[in-house]
Formats: sequence, C-alpha cells, structure tokens
Amino acid sequence: MFTFYADTVTVVSRILRANGPALLVPAAWLVAAATVVGVVSEHALFVAHVVMSVLLVAFLVGSRGEMVAGALRVWKVIILLGTPVTLAGVTGFLARSGVVAVPATPLLAIAVYGWILLPAVGLALTGRRAQQAASVYLIGAGGCVVGAVAVALAGSPTAVAAGLGVVGLSQTIGILAATVTGSPSVSPTAAD
Repeated sequence: MFTFYADTVTVVSRILRANGPALLVPAAWLVAAATVVGVVSEHALFVAHVVMSVLLVAFLVGSRGEMVAGALRVWKVIILLGTPVTLAGVTGFLARSGVVAVPATPLLAIAVYGWILLPAVGLALTGRRAQQAASVYLIGAGGCVVGAVAVALAGSPTAVAAGLGVVGLSQTIGILAATVTGSPSVSPTAAD
C-alpha cells in the first residue's frame, strides 16, 4: 500500500514539475502587473514572493537528478540564481513595511530585473542549442530584453504594467515551447 502512495506522489510530482512552470510563469507576471496598477495589493505580491521562494527550492530538490546536462542544467543555474533574487524581493517588501531596516527600492529592483533578465539568458542559451523551437526561445529572450527596457523607461504605472506584460508573454512562449516539446531538446556541447 505504501509503495502505491509513494509511486503516486512521484508521478504527481513529475507532472507538476513538467507542467507547473507553464502556469506559474504567466500567473506571476500577471500578479506583478496587476499590483503595479493597483488591482492586486502589495501584500499579495509579497506572499507570492514567499510562496515562489519555497516552490523554487522544492523544484530544485525534486528535480536534482534530472537537471544535469544541456538546457536543463542551464535552467537549474537560472533557478539557483533566481532563488536569492526572489528573496531580495521578499526582503524589499519587508523593508517597505518597516520590518527590516534596509533600502527597499534596490531590493525590489533586483527582484524585478533579475526575473526579467535571468530567464532571458536561459531562453537565449536554450535557443542557441535547441533542436526544436529554437526561434521561439530566441524571440522569448528578445521579448524579455524589450520588456526590461520598457519597464526601465516607463513613465506611468500603466506603462510599467505593459512592459511586464511583454516580459510575461515572452517568458510564457518560451516555457510553453519547452512544455509542448517535452523539454528543451538541445544538442550536447563540450561545455555540458
């Protein structure tokens, strides 16, 4: 009986790791953009950062034996680097509410631009070596850069939200390409 439950948990875990990012990536950027225009509270975005920090660590632990070469290893590094980036956002929100005495704005900027640009690097590296959907990954990487510039130059909350929308769409097409093709299929290189 225990073996049945353990096998079921393993299968469900594998399905969630394979498909969860395709749902979580667009949801995260939608919440971020909605927060900028005042539709979602900053507290909700803070909670999302805390939850995302936990999910990132859980994803890394659950996928530790699977993300060892090629594009998957690239994404493992992106997630490893993204975890402290997300924690910078958590700390930034705590600073903004007065819980910790550090400047909030630089920490929040690290979180936003970190999660815009880290996946851009991952998409670009995946696109350079992909056997399937290479152009989709490269378009996604370019869209992230365009979105970062749009956010940096935005003069209003609506413009920031639009830039975040470009980022969300760009990252979503990349993660959907990986989900649809089964994973980023890449040619092995000497660097692997």
